[in-house]
Amino acid sequence: MTLNCNDKIIDFNTQKIMGILNLSKDSFYDGGKYSSLEEVISRVSEMIDQGAEIIDIGAVSSRPGSKIIKGNDELKLIKDYIVELTSNFKKISFSIDTYNSVVADFALKNGFNIINDISSGKYDVRLLDIIKEYQAGYVIMHMQGDPENMQEKPKYKNVVRSISGFFDSKIEELHNQNIENIIIDPGFGFGKSIEHNFQILNNLKEFKKYKKPLLIGLSRKSMIYKFLNISPDDALNGTSILNMIGLQNGANILRVHDIKEAKECISLFGKLN
Repeated sequence: MTLNCNDKIIDFNTQKIMGILNLSKDSFYDGGKYSSLEEVISRVSEMIDQGAEIIDIGAVSSRPGSKIIKGNDELKLIKDYIVELTSNFKKISFSIDTYNSVVADFALKNGFNIINDISSGKYDVRLLDIIKEYQAGYVIMHMQGDPENMQEKPKYKNVVRSISGFFDSKIEELHNQNIENIIIDPGFGFGKSIEHNFQILNNLKEFKKYKKPLLIGLSRKSMIYKFLNISPDDALNGTSILNMIGLQNGANILRVHDIKEAKECISLFGKLN
């Protein structure tokens, strides 16, 4: 559970908070909230003060209906933020939410540690070469379909077995390429119905067999706000409840918008154990 991510040791034997920093105006919850370097630096500083140990930054929305963006177009949106963040914050670990190799290469070259790839290498064949070159941490996520169509009546015979089958083949593929610093993400909300999402959460321990850090991203997602018939703005309480269940079922990383509340979940979980 200890990974060497681009020459930075990260110990996932204790639960970690991955703070979400969206630069895209199209993000489902906080789109357009952080649109200048000053706002981004201020938000990162705040997240670190509240207990985030990893900051996950992305410039492209992957909400249902969104389209894939080309690497050079994405790099134009995010390169200045990458340079500024690693210049200002030396001790924190940074993750880049991208599926494009040119963006991953630039981020890792400038001190980022983790690549968080919703496609698990599907959209850019060069990405795995970049991961291997830097020996970066690599988040592989399960997604049925693509963001543009993934929520068009997703179907599974057994969603947990389908995700396990995906991890079986993908982890073997990565190990065969000497890529070892792997983090797994079952992909809540990515080609899953509300019912599928709750089945995954109830069976999260199934994925502990891989002995890889397990990341969950439940923060303010539709499985909460649609089920409760509220808005994402009102979904913080539901997020905290499900994050605690995720911790009880073996999650190592909480990917969240709200750092303070996630830190409280981890502290209370630690007391229970």
